[in-house]
Amino acid sequence: MITREQIPTVLDHPVYDSAGKKIGDARHVFFDEVSGQPEWVSVKTGLFGTSESFVPIHDATVVEDHLEVPYLKNKVKEAPNVDVDAGGHLSEQEERRLYEFYGVDWEAAWRQTQPDAKKAAGRPTDEAMTRSEEQMRVGTERRETGRARLRKYVVTEEQQRTVPVRHEEVRVEREPVTEANREEAMSGPEISEAEHEVTLHAERPVVETKAEPVERVRLTTDERVEEETVKGKVRKERIEADTDENDRRS
Repeated sequence: MITREQIPTVLDHPVYDSAGKKIGDARHVFFDEVSGQPEWVSVKTGLFGTSESFVPIHDATVVEDHLEVPYLKNKVKEAPNVDVDAGGHLSEQEERRLYEFYGVDWEAAWRQTQPDAKKAAGRPTDEAMTRSEEQMRVGTERRETGRARLRKYVVTEEQQRTVPVRHEEVRVEREPVTEANREEAMSGPEISEAEHEVTLHAERPVVETKAEPVERVRLTTDERVEEETVKGKVRKERIEADTDENDRRS
């Protein structure tokens, strides 16, 4: 349990759960009006600290500049919402709900302290009244709106190319016997049979394919900023003075 002297170290400082995770910041400390000991601490949770959860403080400890409570963060955030009256008191019914939620023996606590009401002691009070206002804070959250993917597949298309091809044909050449070629013409037998064979060649088109890299494709995202108007309701306290001065004048 923390002492009254440690309250300035607790208020507006972080509150951590039993696993070392930050729950939020301490907002108020509530005292038992019989024993005068701190009994509850309210913790600002949620986005921008818009929610407030109550946590028992009797088993809490102050470590350096923060408060550690023996409960998990999710447990604290799921604590029932309770109403604090204008004087900063917790009613018996509200306190019973909190005791039951945290598994604290209500009957034992009642016998020890007889808590008729708990008074908030966020800071030393004086004769002035504090007026508070709710402030609307607007933030953004990132959420998934869709997915895009690259998919590669193969298609086959017909292509046409023209390529020259060559082939050999037989052509018979005849030349008369002259003095220049007579010796070659007379080198064989006078009358005989003979054959001479020539091999013919022809070219034909040959198709060959080879994969070549031609392009690199990737997915990127571009961020666009648009203006959106959001509305919310905030509560403000007003302070008016009621006097009987007018009655005395009449």
